[in-house]
Parts: sequence; structure tokens; C-alpha cells
Amino acid sequence: MDFSLTQEQAELRDAVIRFARRELSDDVIGRDRKGSFSREHWKKCAEFGIQGMPFPPAYGGQGMDLLATVVALEAVGYACKDNGLGFGLGAQMWSVQTPINEFGTEEQKQRYLTKLCSGEWIGAHAMSEPDSGSDSHAMNTLAVRDGDHYVLNGSKTFVSSAPLAEVFVTFATLGKDKGFLGITGFIVERDTPGVRVSNEIEKMGLRTDPMAQVFFEDCRVPAANRLGRDGQGAAVFRSSMEWERGCIFAPCVGAMQRQLEACVEHARTRNQFGQPIGKFQAVANRLVDMRMRWEASRWLLYQMAWTKQRDGKAATESAIAKLHISESWVKNCLDAIQVHGGYGYTTEYELERDLRDAVGGTLYSGTSEIQRNLIARQLGL
Repeated sequence: MDFSLTQEQAELRDAVIRFARRELSDDVIGRDRKGSFSREHWKKCAEFGIQGMPFPPAYGGQGMDLLATVVALEAVGYACKDNGLGFGLGAQMWSVQTPINEFGTEEQKQRYLTKLCSGEWIGAHAMSEPDSGSDSHAMNTLAVRDGDHYVLNGSKTFVSSAPLAEVFVTFATLGKDKGFLGITGFIVERDTPGVRVSNEIEKMGLRTDPMAQVFFEDCRVPAANRLGRDGQGAAVFRSSMEWERGCIFAPCVGAMQRQLEACVEHARTRNQFGQPIGKFQAVANRLVDMRMRWEASRWLLYQMAWTKQRDGKAATESAIAKLHISESWVKNCLDAIQVHGGYGYTTEYELERDLRDAVGGTLYSGTSEIQRNLIARQLGL
């Protein structure tokens, strides 16, 4: 098992780093303060090919393998300090584009996947409801068949990119009595009558990728926009979550490396009591811990991608990678602030924003508690 980068992967990583530093790093502090999404940056990412990297060329993608894709997204997180942008890219790629690619009809792929890969459209994944978060099978959004349409009624919450999205991948039940066998997926365009998006939900971090509620009120969705078969929605959702929890943290791994390098530089140049603070064991030990967490996160990410690429599935590997990376990033952010002392607490040094952005990672794509449950189940517990 060799996870060293090939020459092509190394060249791709370098190209992404140059691109992200040149095109994606302006006024992150200001955009975070205003909660402002940059459609211009999104389009530039699409022009570079990021949104289409793992998808077939027939739909505007690059046809890259998964390991190359996560290496590229890791490079985005390393070179671009806008963690919200990296999160938004991953959320669309893994929970909107991937289920359409895996379960969609040819017509759906041509209509939606091409526009998502090109950056013309933004997509959002709408699953969580006010009364069903981790318990996704307890959803209340109802879909009733009416001729060649389904009529959707219900609401979704914590929908990332909802204020921007032209299309939603969403889920509804064909009847509460059917349990998970009634859950069905749908592709719903924003301008469909009966779709309403709330005002933005203010949040702690990832503020450059806005969040909102989505309401479906007697929303008539063509049967041609059903994603998969009736009752296949639970399988569609599980598949997309395996992709998402395994891959969406690739930019976080890059961010951890960026953060570590900044802390090492600070520890070498910041002098206290007549010597660089890195000479103090308390500081050096924090940096060592940060290095170990980053290294372990990187290899867990690569192992997940390699396994998924080889076997077509990596449920346990995805859960382990998600759990470790999300919790490690929070710990590294806290250590980075401590290493920088009072400076780390200021907006100017941008570490407090990393921490605010990192906390969400222990919640989205399944909480840390849910990941531990999944891993325990694989252990037979």
C-alpha cells in the first residue's frame, strides 16, 4: 500500500495551491464578518475544474480518481483560508452531484450534473428537519403521488448553500407507516412553485457559506425528478453520506497543515525570556501534538480514498476519517491559539475563525456521537 503522491498528483496539488493563493484568498476576514459568499470564487473554482474533478467527462467532469480529487481539495484548504468555500464545494460535490451521478437518470445527469460541474448552478442537500436530525428516518416531509407528479409538503433545516442554490436534492416519505422503505429522493428546482427559502440562519462559523431553511408547500415535483426508485431514498442518503463524511474534510486536512506551519514559524520567531518560545517544552509539545494529529488525519483521508476507490465502499473508513479529522482540527485550532497567546485570540491572526469553522465539523455529516455508533456497529457492538 503506497500513499506517496504520483508525479501527476503532486503536479495537480501544486497547481491547485498556486490557483487558490492567486484567486481565492482576498478579504476573507471581511467576507466572514459580513457572511458574504463569493459567487466569483465559485465560478473560478469551476473554471479550474474543481467541482467536476471526480465526475465523468460526459457531464462536464474531469474523470479523476478519488485519491487525486481529495489531494486537490486538501490543497484548496491549505492555500485558501476561506474554510466556508472549501466546505461548500465539498457539500455540493458529495451530497448533491454524487447521488445524481450514482442514482440519477441520463436525463437528470445531462440537465443537472453538467450545470453543477460548470459552476452555472449551485446545489444544496436538504435532509435534516426541525424534529429529525440524526434520526433521519423520522422525517415528516410527505410526498404524495398525483399522476405524473409528486406533491411535497414539509420543511428542511440547516440546509447549507440554500440561499444560493438553484436546485435541491431532498428527501420525503411516501407514508410514515412505511418506515425507511417509504423514504424517496427528489431533485427539486428552486423556481418550482411551492418552494420557499427562509432568511439566512446566523451561525458560529463557516459564515461564507450561508445556511437556511427550505419549505415545500404543495410543491408539485415531476415524477421524472424522482431520484432513484420509490423507497430507495434511504439507500441514496446512506451512499451520499458515506461519500460526504469521507471526503468533505479533505480541505480541513490542508488547513491543519497551513495552521501548523504558521505555529512553527511563530514559535521560532517569537521571543520570551530571552529565547524563542519554541524552546519551551510546553510550546514544543503542543506543536508535536498538532503534527501527529495532522499526519494521522492525512493518512486516514488517503486510506479512505484508496479503499473507496478499490472496493467501491468504505463505510467504516469514512466514519473513522470523519471522526478523527473533525475532532483533531478543533484540538489543533485550540493549540494554535494557545501557541500564539493573545495574538491568537485576535481576528487579525485568523486563528479564531479557524476554530469557529472547525467546531461545525463535529456536527455536520453526522455528529461525532453518530460516527462512534457507526464504528461500534462495525465492531459488532
